[in-house]
Amino acid sequence: MQFHVRDLAEHLLGLGHHVRVLGRADGPAVLFVHGFGSDQSAWDRVVPAFLDGHRVVLLDQAGAGRFDASAYDRERYSTLDGYAEDLVAVCEELDLRDVVVVAHSVSSVVAARAAVRAPERFAQVFMLAPSARYTDDPADGYDGGFSAEDVEELLASLDHNYLSWTAAVAPMIMGNPDRPELGEEFTGAMRQLDPATARCFARATFLTDSRELLTRVPVPVVVLQCRDDALAPDAAVREVVARLPRATLVPLRASGHCPHVSAPAETAAAVLAHLAPVSGRS
Repeated sequence: MQFHVRDLAEHLLGLGHHVRVLGRADGPAVLFVHGFGSDQSAWDRVVPAFLDGHRVVLLDQAGAGRFDASAYDRERYSTLDGYAEDLVAVCEELDLRDVVVVAHSVSSVVAARAAVRAPERFAQVFMLAPSARYTDDPADGYDGGFSAEDVEELLASLDHNYLSWTAAVAPMIMGNPDRPELGEEFTGAMRQLDPATARCFARATFLTDSRELLTRVPVPVVVLQCRDDALAPDAAVREVVARLPRATLVPLRASGHCPHVSAPAETAAAVLAHLAPVSGRS
C-alpha cells in the first residue's frame, strides 16, 4: 500500500497553519485536533491505525508547533471561537466534507463550535476527555473540577512563571504517575510553546462555559472518557453527554487526561469501532 503524503503551505488562508495530509487520498477524512499544551505530534501514536483507510488531516493550532508566529492574532484567539473558525477554514481550503473530527480536551468544544458554525462540513465528532466548563458553578450545582479560586490561582501561576507552571501542571494533566516519562514528555511539549500565546489559550480554555453551545451541536458525537482524569472528572463528562443532542459515551480503561498518548492503541480502536458511515468521500 502506498500512502499519499504531502505538506501543505504553512501559510493557509492567511491563518499561518501548518497542515499535513496523510493516508489515502480518496479515503474519508479524519481531522485530528490537539488540545492545549501540545501540537499535532501528540497524535503520532494514534495516526498509523488510520492510514490504510482514511485521509488523515493534522494541523498545529494557533500558537503551537509550526504555526506561523507572525500570523498570530491575540484578539482572534482570546476566545475559542477563533480556533473553531480555523477548523472551518482548513476544511474549506481542502474542500473537505463529511469530516470526522477527533479532538482532545478543550478542542472537543472547539470542534463542537466548528460543527455548529458549518454543519455541512462535518459528519461526526469524537471528544477525548472533554469538559464544557472547567470551573464549578455553585448556582446550579455543577462540578467542573475546579473552584473559581483554583482557576484564578492556576492562571496567576502561569503568568508568574511559565516554566515552573509547566513542571507542576503537565504531570497532573497527564496522570499515570507510575509512568513519569509521560509527564516529562508533556512538560517538554508545553515548553515548546510561546508563553504569551499559551497564556491566551489557557485563559480561553479555563474561563469559557460551553454548556449551552453543546445543545446545538448538529452531528453525532462519541465521548471517550478516561479514569482518574484530573481535568475532566466524571461529573463534567456526564454533563457533556447530557447536553449533546446525539451522544454516545465510551468509557476507556485508560487513565489520566491524554489517552492518545498513554493508551494509543485503545484510543484508536475506540474511534475506529464507532465511526459512523459517511454519505460521500471528502
